Amino acid sequence: MARRSILNSLERKSILLMGDLLIIVSSINLFVNHAIDKEFITFGLKIFVFSFGILIYLGLSYILDFYNLEKVARRRYILSQSVYISTIFVFLIFVLTVFVYDVSFWRIPLFSFLILTPIEIWLWRLFFGNVFRIIPTVKKVFYVYDANGEESLRENIDYINGESTNTFYKVKLTYAMNKDGLSIDKKTFNEAVEKVDTWILNVKDYNQVPKKLENLLLESILKGKEILSYTSFYENIYEAMPIRSHYHSFYELLQLKNKKIRYLQVVFSFMVNFILSFFIGIIFFLVCPVVWIFNIFLNRGPLFYTQLRVGQYGREFKIYKFRSMVIDAEKTGAKMASKDDARITPFGRVLRTFRIDELPQILSVIQGNMTFIGPRPERKVFVEQLDGMMPFYSIRHLYKPGITGWAQVKYKYGEDLQDSIKKLEYDLYYIKNKSITLDLRIIFKTITTVLFSRGV
Repeated sequence: MARRSILNSLERKSILLMGDLLIIVSSINLFVNHAIDKEFITFGLKIFVFSFGILIYLGLSYILDFYNLEKVARRRYILSQSVYISTIFVFLIFVLTVFVYDVSFWRIPLFSFLILTPIEIWLWRLFFGNVFRIIPTVKKVFYVYDANGEESLRENIDYINGESTNTFYKVKLTYAMNKDGLSIDKKTFNEAVEKVDTWILNVKDYNQVPKKLENLLLESILKGKEILSYTSFYENIYEAMPIRSHYHSFYELLQLKNKKIRYLQVVFSFMVNFILSFFIGIIFFLVCPVVWIFNIFLNRGPLFYTQLRVGQYGREFKIYKFRSMVIDAEKTGAKMASKDDARITPFGRVLRTFRIDELPQILSVIQGNMTFIGPRPERKVFVEQLDGMMPFYSIRHLYKPGITGWAQVKYKYGEDLQDSIKKLEYDLYYIKNKSITLDLRIIFKTITTVLFSRGV
């Protein structure tokens, strides 16, 4: 059997992870067995520090997207991410060990643990990135599609090759599969089996794949080639669903068949809403008088802005915000807000920069119409337009809308219907892959967006 010459993204991430874990375990060993005074060391302390250390590192890595190969390939990200995440890691280990066990330390081993761990992680990742600049990193793709999907061919190839994202894939051969079957001559067959690394299939019905193509795919698998559907490729690379693809399999996209109830996810969502409602509710009531005073002088008019939005199961509800636009902002009709909208007042721009205008939405959460994490609610007039433009749009309404969501932290500020369609890809990905870890990533990215005034 021929061996693959190029590692796929999962294999690369596994190598990167093994190197990280080797450094992390060595660092924890230094901390436990050398930095802590021996009279305080117990078996329970060792189990706690090792277990907590590995779990906290894996958790931070996932939430902060530490295994994004595109970022690992860029030197300017390697240093900042390595130092940032490793510093948080060693700080949490140190603080929690002191808090739980109240131990004393030897200074030199302790400083070695605190300082050398980030440096070692950085040097390992720098080495990893340099290695993959030397060896082949891009997989050659044979793209097979239905003949009547020609209109989306160029767009789909661009997504495989990567326009703004380094996908590590490059389309080298394409073939249109028509209703009469697949006709591949010996030369094309040899190119497919010997010169490409991956097959990506984008066909309407996999049950109708010709026998000749099935045999080709089987032989390619036996030669160590990678076989992917276009949907699974797009989901893994972009963390979104390919709704712009010519073909959409309803069950492949959303996996609504046999969907299990995730009780832990339900409990987690309840706790997040309860805790954040309490703390953000306090912030809202403290901020409200301040905004009201500034509103009198800098933004004359009503303090709040209310609007009907489409919520769960398509029902409309009232959303609340601090008013950031002029009073007659929609005198000419409904219009989506843009990042540099001329209707935004100077004080309203300050509110939007620090997301203060979003605080009153806590009222919708308390009323049960919204949650903190979910697809952003849209107005009915735009929902009707988007329903006509794009299939699956109303699938967003399976869940309660959220103050923040996967689309908000992954995509820029939505300014038109095309942006809303793009955000739908992320909303569908969230609906399909909804989990505690994904929610934690959204919460963290939202916090950093607010703290550093980043646009989303």
